[in-house]
Amino acid sequence: MRGLHADTGYLLYRLGLRSGQLFNTFLQESGLRLRHYAVLRYLAGSEGALQRELSTRLGYDPSAIVGLVDDLEKLGLTERRPSPDDRRGKIVLLTGKGLAFLRDTDEAGLRVTNDLLEPLDAGERDALHALLLRIADQP
Repeated sequence: MRGLHADTGYLLYRLGLRSGQLFNTFLQESGLRLRHYAVLRYLAGSEGALQRELSTRLGYDPSAIVGLVDDLEKLGLTERRPSPDDRRGKIVLLTGKGLAFLRDTDEAGLRVTNDLLEPLDAGERDALHALLLRIADQP
C-alpha cells in the first residue's frame, strides 16, 4: 500500500490548505477571505464579468458568488450593473477602490506566495507555475 505522501492529489490538497491559510491570515485585517480576493483578482484581469461567469471561471457555486459579490459590493470594492446583453444578468465590475485595494496588497500577496514556495529555487517555482497552469486550464 502506498504512503499518504506518495499521493500527488493529497499533496496538492495539503498545498491548497496551506496556501489558503497563509492568504486568509494576510487578508484577515481587511475582513476579506481568499475567495473574495480571487474574485477581485479575476475582475482585475477583465472588463467585468457576469456572476455566472465568475462561478464557472473560479469554480465556486453560483450561490457562493452572490454572497461574495454582496460582501465586496458592501465594501465598495465591486459594483453590479445590468448586462446590456442579458436583462436578467448582472455584470460585476471592479471599482477604483477595489483596484486600489489590489495595488496595496500586491507586495504582501507576493510575500505570502514566496513564503509558501520558499523551499523552491526560481527555476523550480517557474516550472511548478507552468505545470499548475496546464492542469488548471483543463475543463
